[in-house]
Amino acid sequence: MARRVFYSFDYERDWFRVQQVKQMGVVSGQPLLSSNRWEEVTGSSDRGIKRWIDDQMDGKTCAVVLIGRRTAEREWVQYEIRKAWEDGRALVGVFIHNLQDHNKRQASKGTNPFRHFQIGGARKIRMNLVVPVHDPPFVRSASVYRNIAANLPAWVEDAIKIRNEYD
Repeated sequence: MARRVFYSFDYERDWFRVQQVKQMGVVSGQPLLSSNRWEEVTGSSDRGIKRWIDDQMDGKTCAVVLIGRRTAEREWVQYEIRKAWEDGRALVGVFIHNLQDHNKRQASKGTNPFRHFQIGGARKIRMNLVVPVHDPPFVRSASVYRNIAANLPAWVEDAIKIRNEYD
């Protein structure tokens, strides 16, 4: 049975790449919004956006952060990472910059979004030292796609094991 995950990503720049990952069907994630529905959500108040994110995360075991060129900079991605960790969900990152977009273009590699966070009690450590991040070792989009499809379920399971060590 596929794990239920929450996908975190930069909608504006990476929706097409994310759609490819979602359509792999190797893990079960929230439905992707149409651009009109996304504008409705983001056009509401910050409280409304948080409520939507919180509702979408409900019942998910892991947040999969699909990392594009500017994902780490996105305010709502940062909120989703913080929320997932605070709620006890596993986190895993996957670089998707080498998947082609709707114009058949790849993007430059972004930065690890987990480097912005610290976890732990009195002895804080940087989250990027704990949360696994995977960068498929291929340049061709089709090879990157196959790598993600073949490995994403195991990456999610590994992230859940790691997260359980911090409960």
